Amino acid sequence: MSDNSNRAIRWGIMGPGSIARRFTEGLKALPDADLAAVGSRDKSRAEAFASEHGYKRTHGSYQELVNDPEVDVIYVATPHNGHYEGCMMALDAGKAVLCEKPFMMNSKQSAEVIAKARDKKLFLMEGMWTRCFPIFERLRSLLKEEVIGKVWLLDADFGFRAGYNPESRLFDPVKGGGGLMDVGVYCVSLSSMILGTPDKVEGMATLGLSGVDEVAAINLHHEDGSIAMLSTTLRANTPSIATLCGENGSIVINSAWWCPARLTVKVNGKDTEVIEMPFEGGGFQFEAAEVQRCVREGLTECPIMPLDETLQIMKTLDTLRSLWGVRYPADNE
Repeated sequence: MSDNSNRAIRWGIMGPGSIARRFTEGLKALPDADLAAVGSRDKSRAEAFASEHGYKRTHGSYQELVNDPEVDVIYVATPHNGHYEGCMMALDAGKAVLCEKPFMMNSKQSAEVIAKARDKKLFLMEGMWTRCFPIFERLRSLLKEEVIGKVWLLDADFGFRAGYNPESRLFDPVKGGGGLMDVGVYCVSLSSMILGTPDKVEGMATLGLSGVDEVAAINLHHEDGSIAMLSTTLRANTPSIATLCGENGSIVINSAWWCPARLTVKVNGKDTEVIEMPFEGGGFQFEAAEVQRCVREGLTECPIMPLDETLQIMKTLDTLRSLWGVRYPADNE
């Protein structure tokens, strides 16, 4: 961005879909966020989105959007299979990028996009919004202080009931369908944040008619002996609770743990403590604010969602899909 670090950060939205709507509500909660532009391959969709949400300009192609000189940051909100092209396009145009999760279709794409950002010295971040909530900042502090001692077990789930529809992106291999890429990535990312990169990856999955995972159980083993037990599904609503079990107690990230406002901390021999940090709105404002902070400070990576970790998470997802026999057309490119 320009040398005026005090002015509003100008956002460009790539892909005016449902997640972009929710993210826009987060931007509106920030006084220093400018709803600059929205781009779509269908100009009428961009115009309708801009009219509904108050964006200043519209573009009938993603290339026009990234070339807009009045945009500082591109939020890539396209379906999964559009992330690679969108990020590369934005980076080539010299723009900072926030890319919605899952970061890419696979680790090969991820490595290429990360290399591009680093070569151009541009900010790039995976949109794992969960990490930016105030309660997660508190959780990281509790872990750093070793309040419950070493964490040996993590148990986390994220699933919802989606009726089978072969035309839905959730079930379309071309668009990265399946529970793992849509919601399981949250669980794997949580495990990565707490326990680090696994040295052994195991899992079982039930594949649906379209060949994507619809029910899955995942075990991630780590060199220090700690284990994550994760589950994800498109066939049932799950409790959406995460439990960290340490040698001196436990921490529960209460439902919905991926959009969290409460922790329950139980230290052995002490009364249970409930930590509540409620928030207004949908919660995307915290992720947007973190991106703006990084951009203003001239950072090229977000310290709470670094790119090397994003790449390792994608490698874990690749390994799981390989174990299950889930392949996407993008894997052959």
